[in-house]
Amino acid sequence: MSSTITSQSTCGVRRAMTGAVVAVAALVTAACLPSTPSPPTRPAPIPTTTVAPPPTVPPTPSPGGTSPRFAVTTAPLGELWVDPVGGSDAATGASRTTALRTLAEAWRRIPASQALTNGVRVQITTGELAESAIPNYLEHRWGTASAPVVFNSVDGPGRARLLGDLNVFDVRHLYLTGLTIDSPGDSFHCERCDHLLLRQVTMDSNGGWETVKVNQSSNVFIEDSVLTGAGDNVVDFVAVHTGHIVGSVISDAGDWCAYVKGGSSRIVVDGNEIHDCGNGGFVAGQGTGFEFMTAPWLRHEAYDVVVTNNIVHRTAGASLGVNGAAGVLVAHNTAYRTGSRSHALEVYLGARSCDGDTAGCAANRSLGGWGGPGLDGQWIPNDTVSFINNLVVNPLGSASPWGQVAVQGAADAPSGSGVPAGRNADDGLRITGNVFANGGNSMSVVDGPGCNRPTCNDTLLRATNRLTGPDSLLVAPESGDWRPIGGAVSGGVTIAFTWPEREPGTGTWTPPSTWTTTRTGAARTGDRPGAL
Repeated sequence: MSSTITSQSTCGVRRAMTGAVVAVAALVTAACLPSTPSPPTRPAPIPTTTVAPPPTVPPTPSPGGTSPRFAVTTAPLGELWVDPVGGSDAATGASRTTALRTLAEAWRRIPASQALTNGVRVQITTGELAESAIPNYLEHRWGTASAPVVFNSVDGPGRARLLGDLNVFDVRHLYLTGLTIDSPGDSFHCERCDHLLLRQVTMDSNGGWETVKVNQSSNVFIEDSVLTGAGDNVVDFVAVHTGHIVGSVISDAGDWCAYVKGGSSRIVVDGNEIHDCGNGGFVAGQGTGFEFMTAPWLRHEAYDVVVTNNIVHRTAGASLGVNGAAGVLVAHNTAYRTGSRSHALEVYLGARSCDGDTAGCAANRSLGGWGGPGLDGQWIPNDTVSFINNLVVNPLGSASPWGQVAVQGAADAPSGSGVPAGRNADDGLRITGNVFANGGNSMSVVDGPGCNRPTCNDTLLRATNRLTGPDSLLVAPESGDWRPIGGAVSGGVTIAFTWPEREPGTGTWTPPSTWTTTRTGAARTGDRPGAL
């Protein structure tokens, strides 16, 4: 049997690939580099008069989560104003009354290929910016912590609308606040970026391949945003190191709603609402072309990922999963009507391929990575994964047909891939303190060949988790009230999880303790399962 997979490059060219159907999701390659990225002619300087930040627009209500947000500088920034309705690109852009007409002109006036000493806030007033008014590529702008580049919807979140996508390359400290991107295709792509912030943004790719794609980047933060409408994935991180996805609504995708893969590391996913996607809600890991990974994170598909306080509902596949990752804590999440065609949670092998750049794959293999050119079936094991105190509720008639948790078995990677022999999908796997109101005790707890050892087996999981019938444990989930009836459900355990050095030279990581508070910010008492 074969299937056709459609992928899209940065250059916007779709192509069809055929390949054998495998047990894990098909690989999606990272984007190609922008063509001939030469810096533009040095623009005229931005007006030197700086002003204090304007009064803060009252934020839109957060969908959930109280984990720390990214701290933006309070230093005064230079300003460029853009008025899509009444501006002129011949104007100075120094004030609302002398605003530019296009974002393209504002971008041209920001110095390229040099670290900024004066930050720039582009104040975009109410109106719509057509695709012709947006830069084709946004490249080589190097903001700093004290001098960032900010695109701000100055009249309030959602007032400034972009009707075309943003393709960003080699940009540092770029912050998008309050913008709406309503594009006919992929909404936002950032490659080789550092310190990217998407805050209170709304993005709808209207069936495009992906809504937010970030690859080979660091310090990426998505906060309090609404992201939707992807044919494949709404959020796709490949080789992204350090960041978070918090307080956001992520929905409506053909594949997973969101995943972090390609060796992505040190990512917090907290307080989001994730819903209406095909393969599943959120997964740490998946499958990647070896050449798109970045040293030293070259073995597992994801490292050090915290997934807490999320509400996941209406997914055909698993609500939450781990595919070929190391050091993942999935705790205190609530899942409702998930796994309608398969299972509620999953622990699968990751996958690895070489997608054309054989020299890049060979170079990563020489650095000790797992993979290589010309090798198929490069299955990636898991290491130290915990599913703790999650609440899975599927009402009568909607139980997952295959079981509570799908667990694959041995990696069986080919010789030469670097994957040690005897590695498995369930190495270091811990599943405890969860409540499954999903089909009752008659349903198999484990679906698949894995989890058949003394530290992980069906009998142990029945003893350390609570399995009930399709009870009505939630107040009014169909109308968005995910609270447990009576204020709590029982059966949780104390969380103990360590964060040692995962790759040589990377040091240890100390994530925020998001599992110690509920989705609404209240201190947890009694380690009750679920997000609330």
